[in-house]
Order: sequence, then C-alpha cells, then structure tokens
Amino acid sequence: MLNVTVWNENRHEQQNEEVRNVYPDGIHGTISNFLKDDHHVRTATLDDAEHGLSEEVLNDTDVLLWWGHIAHEEVSDELVERIHNRVLDGMGLIVLHSAHFSKIFKKLMGTGCDLKWREADEKERLWVVDPSHPIAEGIGEKIELEKEEMYGEHFDIPAPDELVFLSWFEGGEVFRSGCTYKRGQGKIFYFRPGHETYPTYYNEEIQRVIQNAVAWAAPTKRSKPVYGNAKPLETITAK
Repeated sequence: MLNVTVWNENRHEQQNEEVRNVYPDGIHGTISNFLKDDHHVRTATLDDAEHGLSEEVLNDTDVLLWWGHIAHEEVSDELVERIHNRVLDGMGLIVLHSAHFSKIFKKLMGTGCDLKWREADEKERLWVVDPSHPIAEGIGEKIELEKEEMYGEHFDIPAPDELVFLSWFEGGEVFRSGCTYKRGQGKIFYFRPGHETYPTYYNEEIQRVIQNAVAWAAPTKRSKPVYGNAKPLETITAK
C-alpha cells in the first residue's frame, strides 16, 4: 500500500453553503474516502500547522494530491520549495482542477499555467486520446459529465510528456485535461475535472482515473542518480 496525502485548501467548504452541501466532508474527505481501501491515506488543509505538510509528513508521502482555488498565495514559499524538492526526489504529484494555478504546479511547469474559463453548467466530454495509458485503464472511449466548469485553450503549460484526456465542452471549447510530466525522479499528473459546486468526485469513472493516477505516480524503487564531479570508469590514456 502507498502512503497517500490528499491536500485541500478547504476554504470553499467553510465559506459557501452550496459547496458544503455537495462535499460535507470536504473535497479532501471525499477523495480520501475512495482511496483509503487501497492505500494509507491522510488529509491535510491550508489552515493546519505548516499547512498540514511538515517535512516529516512529506517524507512519508509517496503520492500527494493537491486541490486549491482561492488561496494559492497563502501557501508558504517554504512549503512550495519543500514539495518541489520531494517531487524531484521521486514523490508523485497529482494536481486537480483549479490547482493548475497553484504555486507548486507553476514552479514545476515554469510557465503561467493560465487558461480560459466559464461557469455555465455545461456538459463535458473527456475523450481518452491515449487508450494504452495506465491512467486510462478501465475507462471507455470517453467520460461524460452532465455539468462542469469550462476550461478552454490556450492552456499555458509546456507540451505534456503524455496527453491522456482531451475535453470538449458544450459551448465549443476543447482543453488538454489529462497531462503527464516527469521532473527529476517524480511523476506529475494534471487532471482537470473537479469544480467545487459539482459532485464530480463522486463519479465512479473520475474516481477510477484518480485511483489509476495514484498507482502510476508511485515512486520508483531505484536509487537517486549521482551528480557532480565524477571519477572515470576506465583508465584514461594521456594523448
């Protein structure tokens, strides 16, 4: 079993009754509930001490899931650096929905990570464009969500290492909704669905994608590469 930490800003749930009605246990609680049968899961929120992600917690985390929206700037730069280093050392990171604008995702991408958006109760179709990818295991040609927030291109991210899902919205836009990256020894998956006023994280196919992504993002067992000045492996003959 993997050690999984689900981090949620947890501000909408405190401030918005509509969100509380959809996610009475918080978005973090809902996600942890469908992961806990297969993994050791803890949750953490913005208002916890050290945002719930002390050095000890991060060092004990194989895969970190991150949901944030209205309080990205309240996340300490010290924590962002700590998470960044853990990803480079091999911790998996799954970035959900509006966390595209989180400090940690922007730092790892090196771009602005901006996009178009609209809230209009639109149908979303997430098309599987890489059917052989393990994150798409158990998913048919597409996932249909009756209502979601629209995210549209251009999405200001580096070209993904792999594009697993491409979304179409009722208003006509498309969006790269399932993107993988590797940074150092760590694996990163960005997954678009999950607006706070919709019950997206109760959808069994969305849950399956996240479960698959956790397994995919798990750290490898190999040792960290050695960097810096290196002695020759063979005798170098003077010329």
